[in-house]
Amino acid sequence: MVMKLLKTQTERELVIERIMYTKHYSLALDKERCVGCEICQTVCPREAIKVAKPTRTEVGELKRPTTTIDETKCQFCGICNAICPFGALMLRINGENTVPVLEKESFPQLIREIEVESSRCPTDCRECEKACPFNLIKVSVDNAKEGVQVNIDKEYCPTCRLCEVKCPYEALSVRKIILGTIRINREKCPENCRDCVDVCPVPGVLYVADDGKVDINDYCCIYCGVCRIACPVEGALEIERGSIYHASVHSGAWNKALEKLTSTKDMAKELRTRLTLKARESVKRRFS
Repeated sequence: MVMKLLKTQTERELVIERIMYTKHYSLALDKERCVGCEICQTVCPREAIKVAKPTRTEVGELKRPTTTIDETKCQFCGICNAICPFGALMLRINGENTVPVLEKESFPQLIREIEVESSRCPTDCRECEKACPFNLIKVSVDNAKEGVQVNIDKEYCPTCRLCEVKCPYEALSVRKIILGTIRINREKCPENCRDCVDVCPVPGVLYVADDGKVDINDYCCIYCGVCRIACPVEGALEIERGSIYHASVHSGAWNKALEKLTSTKDMAKELRTRLTLKARESVKRRFS
């Protein structure tokens, strides 16, 4: 039985709580990590999360889209916590960081595959640290080993690969969590509009070309969809997600979320792949 529902908000954080006799649920949104993308809104099974279009400051600067959570709809399942590529959401139960859908294996863990060959790094190079738009990389000199130590806070890394691109020594290798495509309909794209460019969390993915239209360099695109939310013209910017790199899972809950994030076709493709792998494992066990 619910005793109390609470919602508190500061400049840095939004927290909703459900207080019961035996359990205390809380879901916190880190506003500094949240870029206002559409991913958590898309997968929320209760439609408790909404992302509003960005507004402008008094001097005309475009703010990021604003994310809100309805405490009366949220079931504190942890799906948003599990799927956020930026690690902006944190679910706690009785004060402990807990994600029920991960514990029950009804939702997969995102895989952040980032490899660093620090032996290639000169002691005076800080290019990857400077390149990271999320300030997740710290480079230090390891005097004991007479080399460089590259520390990456992987929990919050959306795998944009900008560090990989900017590294002059090919010391980093990053595999994207989400693969997809992004397209600009140049006939619909308003001339000299840069709303999508301003809100994109990864510098250089979107830029204004010489003809005043937005163009794309999608190698570092994370397909989060914040640009689509900010775009003032429907259909001017299109995103299609094709696959999501995650740990193995066997659940209808994930299938529904995957279909929302990608498409029925891509969801069916993953199911076929999963069934093929399961059949191979079964044959191996039978003849081992």
